[in-house]
Amino acid sequence: MLRNILLFLSEQPHLRRWMETSSLAGGLTRRFVAGQTLERELDVCRRLNRDGFLVSVDHLGEKVTSADEARASLDAYLEALRSIAAAGLQASLSIKLSQFGLELSEEQCRRNVETLVRAARGVDGRIEVDMEAHSSVDRNLELVAAMHQAHGRVRAVIQAYLYRSEADIERLSALGLPIRLCKGAYREPPSVAFPRKPEVDANYKRLSEILLERGVYPALATHDPAMIGHALGFAGRKGLAKDAFEFQMLYGIRRDLQERLAAAGYRVRLYVPYGTAWYPYFMRRLAERPANLLFLARHLFRR
Repeated sequence: MLRNILLFLSEQPHLRRWMETSSLAGGLTRRFVAGQTLERELDVCRRLNRDGFLVSVDHLGEKVTSADEARASLDAYLEALRSIAAAGLQASLSIKLSQFGLELSEEQCRRNVETLVRAARGVDGRIEVDMEAHSSVDRNLELVAAMHQAHGRVRAVIQAYLYRSEADIERLSALGLPIRLCKGAYREPPSVAFPRKPEVDANYKRLSEILLERGVYPALATHDPAMIGHALGFAGRKGLAKDAFEFQMLYGIRRDLQERLAAAGYRVRLYVPYGTAWYPYFMRRLAERPANLLFLARHLFRR
């Protein structure tokens, strides 16, 4: 129930506008967001690389309402790509198609994404295309598959709570398309998604096995020790090298677990967002894990 309430609040535009312009913003988001500027993002990426982590850079924003906003998102990512290459950082980019204009014009979105993927190819960069609500899955995967076949340099994201995900993984793995597996963070109806956590967990375990056995350098995005333990056990039984896959986690969440995996020699990539459009992302992080709400409550009490 609490998760659904927080996800509902994450979709409220008036609350978003108020929160993102509030003087409380910096204090609230510091744990989960690198900062509002690219310079601050790069500082955090340098530190994380020094500490042995890979990074995925996310310029916050989604569901743009004009072609100009979509182009601005592209420009921000092109600048980030150039800066990452110039600094020699071990960092990919994470994008959302709604941020590139998917809901306005599929053709414009495709042109924007292709511009970024071509630029990434020129500097040995990588693009991870985040997944959003179930209504955009077909368009998302179609575009990512087209970019993979034309240019490479992309990774798709599959959400374990969707019934369709096993078939999607089988199809995309046959194309040689790298995949990141996550549980899913949007409100979805039971007609398309498993409604109960134990069902999502069971599907995540099953899909992680498929990816570890037949996928191309899969990424397992989870903070759940049970999911991580299952994956490590399966990888060990299959004799997989520690660098044959990676774990992905969110910046500021389960730092202890991140550090243990990296110290054990596994690849760990941290998803590090920056920018001013932080509210939807922040609310989804609160919805995912009760410990995040406790952190927020302690912060507000200290104030």
